[in-house]
Amino acid sequence: MDPRTCSTEVIRMTEPEPSGGSKVASWMKENLLLVMTILGVVLGVGAGAFARTIEYSSQTVMLVSFPGEIMMRMLKMLILPLIISSIITGVAQLDATASGQMGYRALAYYFGTTVCAAVTGILCVVLIHPGSPTLLKHSTGEQPAILSGGNKITTLDAFLDIVRNMFPDNLVMASFSSTKTVYKEIQIAPRLNDSLENDTMRSLLNDTTFNDTATQTKYERSLTSSEGTNVMGMIVFCVAFGSLIGRMPQGKLMVDFFIILNDVVMKMVEIIMWYSPFGIMSLVIGQIMSIQDLRETAQMLGLYMLTVITGLFIHAVLTLPLMYFMVTRKNPATFFKGMVQAWITALGTGSSSATLPITFRCLEENNKIDKRVTRFVLPVGATINMDGTALYEAVGSIFIAQMYGIHLGPGELVTVSLTSTLASIGAASIPSAGLVTMLLVLTAIGLPTEHASLIFAVDWILDRVRTSINVLGDAFGAGIVMHLCREELERMGPAQPSIEMLDRVESGLLPTHTPLAASPQPPISPSQTSQKDLVAMTEKGNGQLCWGSNTDKGSNSETQI
Repeated sequence: MDPRTCSTEVIRMTEPEPSGGSKVASWMKENLLLVMTILGVVLGVGAGAFARTIEYSSQTVMLVSFPGEIMMRMLKMLILPLIISSIITGVAQLDATASGQMGYRALAYYFGTTVCAAVTGILCVVLIHPGSPTLLKHSTGEQPAILSGGNKITTLDAFLDIVRNMFPDNLVMASFSSTKTVYKEIQIAPRLNDSLENDTMRSLLNDTTFNDTATQTKYERSLTSSEGTNVMGMIVFCVAFGSLIGRMPQGKLMVDFFIILNDVVMKMVEIIMWYSPFGIMSLVIGQIMSIQDLRETAQMLGLYMLTVITGLFIHAVLTLPLMYFMVTRKNPATFFKGMVQAWITALGTGSSSATLPITFRCLEENNKIDKRVTRFVLPVGATINMDGTALYEAVGSIFIAQMYGIHLGPGELVTVSLTSTLASIGAASIPSAGLVTMLLVLTAIGLPTEHASLIFAVDWILDRVRTSINVLGDAFGAGIVMHLCREELERMGPAQPSIEMLDRVESGLLPTHTPLAASPQPPISPSQTSQKDLVAMTEKGNGQLCWGSNTDKGSNSETQI
């Protein structure tokens, strides 16, 4: 046969499409930790509901909640080293212009979203109108322990406390305490003047009735130490410290130390995250078991809870994603998908500070946010960006006004929105801190605080929901700030890789380019790395590294990072 007339046929074999079951199994394998966390919440709700059908003691509740308490203590243990290392390394790798622009853009975002949250809460509580004077008969008027001693604090005192805590006089004490204004009750005895020296007035002074009525009560302002890390003061110090060592040539060794510290803390977070599903389940069961009368609470405050949750839902589903899409033109659903782990953890713990380590991991690994942005933005956001708390305070204060039958005009509503915004900034990122700052809002609009204890019965669940919204607000803020600062990040080059990655590159364990790199380079064998430098490159400053050879340098030059 003539070879010129023969034809060849190429048969292409395609792999069969995986079945639906294999797709689900593959997804569950890739997201095993997320599946376990969701399962822990579901099992916690079911087990807690079942436990309420049997008799149990307070000691049983304590033992059931104990694993969750251990998880909270482990997460809080990492807050201080994580904040210090992340802020110092983040600021040290930014120049003065970039850090300044990133700072004011982040603050503008925080203030804008917090005001939007407060306005959303006001609209929901005015339209739904959950407050009714009939609820007053169910309230005892007693202040819960968390609110005691704070009913005399004014908005000015809260603002001055924020400024004081920004500049702590002792860094060691700032690690475990913060400054707080309190009012002490002082009994003042009657003063005697010269006209009371006669015997007749002396006999009157011996009258116990006269003495009792003459004694006056006075409240004196004083400063005391409140338990809890002064996060605001640590942030201010770390920003100043990081900006200075970043400009000093001899400060590179110090920066490397904090980079290593940050890597070690994140490794510890990864270990704790595998314990978190069990801990979250334990916390949910314990909270459900500790409710005194679930049915009566739901009947009394069900509409109030619905109002708060509706406002938080609108803020999380409409306001934040819409703002993110308008700025970045990216799909907010994809961004939220990467934050599900941190969101569920915030629901279980009720603390944005305890969730901070997991928020770092979700943003940097899942959403590929530049580490220089997360290290600078997230610690500040976990302290002052309290969207959910501002909404909660606005709804709670107007709800109490509705219970008293007090109509608030436009001026009072504006006062509520502004006061809620400022009070949420002063709210510590610890569980139930919003109850304390709500008293400031009530005082600002002249409402009584005696019946604030009524909403304390449902604060445990609303605290967790609003904390999860706070975490989402911090995350979307990091994505927006990174998009707005992308040009400055590109000019500065890629983020400095972790020490672990450098070791793996030098030992030949890391591939010559990462799968997420912009344009993979030809493979470089470990033996070739000693002859040519490895150059870190990035796509649009997102910190994703690919490795190539630097042909402009000699064999004796140092590795360029």
